[in-house]
Amino acid sequence: MAGADCLAANDWICGEYVRSRAQELTDATLQHVWITGVSVAIGLLLAFPLALVARRWRPAAGPVLGFTTVLYTVPSLAMYSLLLPVFGVSAAVVVTGLVLYSLTILVRNILAGLDAVPEDAREAARGMGYGPLRLLFGIELPLALPAVMAGLRIATVSAVSLTTVGAIVGYGGLGNLIYEGMNSLFKAQVLTASAICVVLAIAADLLLLGAQRLLTPWTRGRRPARAGRRIWMRAGRAAV
Repeated sequence: MAGADCLAANDWICGEYVRSRAQELTDATLQHVWITGVSVAIGLLLAFPLALVARRWRPAAGPVLGFTTVLYTVPSLAMYSLLLPVFGVSAAVVVTGLVLYSLTILVRNILAGLDAVPEDAREAARGMGYGPLRLLFGIELPLALPAVMAGLRIATVSAVSLTTVGAIVGYGGLGNLIYEGMNSLFKAQVLTASAICVVLAIAADLLLLGAQRLLTPWTRGRRPARAGRRIWMRAGRAAV
């Protein structure tokens, strides 16, 4: 009875809403996670070769970084609207928009991480017979991993937020519930869906932070200079 009362009173916090709409909330959350995950994954796959091109041919760095920066300045509503004629009303509109937004963060962080690799480590690896691909994947990328993971965390949290705007095409995950609740002044729905979005963003950031700490144990509790020396020594031993 008390639960029904909070629905009738249109309270912001209502346990009965969560209980009675559990399946709806679950479906929206799963869609939100799916769109976010696919977008960031595709963004990472595209950002990596772009960063390599910008690093290999320095004259291309300015146009690549400039283009991705311009994309990030386009408002999300405008971005999704511009993509509608291409993809129609589908999840591809939201995924493509999020991929384009993620490129700015990911390309810059990958490029910054690779540029920060000590030249001594590269020269040592080349002296031990490392070719370009082995050097990239065996030495440079492991050393650039902290910067790459930092960019991935930012891109993921941003995608969790921007996915909600996809409600304009019906593929906004929890954003669908937020916008429906705002239109109908359904307070419990707006607050609950918004709270889940916040929890998703925090959970994703903590998960990636944990992965970063597992993949880069040499960075724990050390100053950057000491950590850099430790990485270089490990890279040298790995090359042997």
